[in-house]
Amino acid sequence: MSKHAELLHPGQGWSRILRRGQVLRLTDPRGTACVALLAYNAQQPRERYNMPDTLKAQYTAFLTTGRVLMSDMGHVLLSITADTCGWHDTLTGHGDAAELLAKYGPSTYQDARNEVHRNTRDNFLVELAKHGLGRRDLHANVNLFARVVTDEQGKFHFDTAQDRAGASVDLRAEMDVLVVLSNTPHPLDPRPNYPSPPVELAILQADAVTATDPCRTSRPENRRAFQLTEALYAGVRS
Repeated sequence: MSKHAELLHPGQGWSRILRRGQVLRLTDPRGTACVALLAYNAQQPRERYNMPDTLKAQYTAFLTTGRVLMSDMGHVLLSITADTCGWHDTLTGHGDAAELLAKYGPSTYQDARNEVHRNTRDNFLVELAKHGLGRRDLHANVNLFARVVTDEQGKFHFDTAQDRAGASVDLRAEMDVLVVLSNTPHPLDPRPNYPSPPVELAILQADAVTATDPCRTSRPENRRAFQLTEALYAGVRS
């Protein structure tokens, strides 16, 4: 059963410390959302998600069930234990205020109130400030629910065919993790109107990780990363 549930509104930023063993479930009811994610070791936030190590260790360019988000210290921050979306973008970053203005035009709170256009960069900075972090703590993010592919010339293309109403993804915390989210447009989304899908968030308690856990066994590098993480929590220097 869910221990906590809330709605991540369009344009909203969000942050929370997930305790080891908790699962953050995100559900996209309309199938058109993009949720940008940052992740940090909550106890030592200088340790954070490392995109190059995550991808090269798992021989992948995207994330889905059975894959993990590794830190720059070789630990597992989050594991993807369930995913009905099938592809989460790791390569194309996030947008800022200038890009948002150029694409969607001006939007002010005086005119739009809570429907004002918000951008990912500013949302990240606001949420990071709540935890004593700032601009220098930004890192390559994951774009949940977004599929980006390349053509023969290596150019990125946003794939709107992935849109799946009701898609969900479960992120299991393998250590105490500060998670920062922004429900804002993907920088490559070609749709002309500012997206406005809400996203459902739920926090649940995971079952204990076993030796045969798919996230642990999918790659030898994953097994090593889990061992390092477990040693950290056992107080063993590795």
